[in-house]
Amino acid sequence: MAQCVLLNRILELDDRESVFLAEESWQDLLYLPVTEQILEEGLDAEGCIEISGLGWALHLKEPAQIWLLLTDRYSTRKILPEETAAWQSRIIGRVEVSEEDFLLAVNEYLSLSLAGELFCQSCLLQTAPHYVEERIERLMHLLPPLLPDGGRLLEICGGSGMATQALLRLGRRPLTMDSDRCEVCQGLKAGGLDPKWSMVLDARLLSSIFPARSFRAVLGFMVGLIDDFNWPLWRDILLHSASLADERVLFTVYTQKEAELIARALEEAGWRGLFGD
Repeated sequence: MAQCVLLNRILELDDRESVFLAEESWQDLLYLPVTEQILEEGLDAEGCIEISGLGWALHLKEPAQIWLLLTDRYSTRKILPEETAAWQSRIIGRVEVSEEDFLLAVNEYLSLSLAGELFCQSCLLQTAPHYVEERIERLMHLLPPLLPDGGRLLEICGGSGMATQALLRLGRRPLTMDSDRCEVCQGLKAGGLDPKWSMVLDARLLSSIFPARSFRAVLGFMVGLIDDFNWPLWRDILLHSASLADERVLFTVYTQKEAELIARALEEAGWRGLFGD
């Protein structure tokens, strides 16, 4: 596994110190299965670092010398406050960090753990992702007049990052996510995705992490294929994602019918839709 550095910097620890998140994925950070089990069994920590408002890092000696990071920041289950009183006497440091920097550090850790196959028994996909240069160049031609001049961008259903390459070449740095961990893993291994700016999560759960209108624009390239059977699922994905956009959403699809379905759903949600070919 490649070296994670952002969590160490936040905790003001040497890069040689081992820092581990208690949870293994963004979805687990919403529901805290491992954290709950750890708290039930108890921990013998010799020292603690408090990350103000965001979490705790506990220094453990057994089964190895590590720092274990616990956070319930992204969960509706605020289970850490019940435990913090017991840790107060063991605090050896307090640090403050912005929400964005903490999220990027968590992204980096989870992404590098994924690419390092830390949570996988075997890799099902051994080939590098195929980035179609013609499609990337077409997006580079299409996107400039459609993107806002600045601000944060969210790319949903980004897969292994082919469309992301167009945004990067245009000088934009989106937060890219997909629910398929293998696709994201391949993009990370190929260097097409930045660990700090990549997430594995169902797009319908993004609103648990980000407030409404957190991004200047929300983008999704070649979403679908959409048909009558799976449209309710896609409708939820697109509307939940659109709620995070402050100014505009942009989705590209395969067919006119898909475009009409999406435009109608967005208009019903208060967006003004435009078609392009």
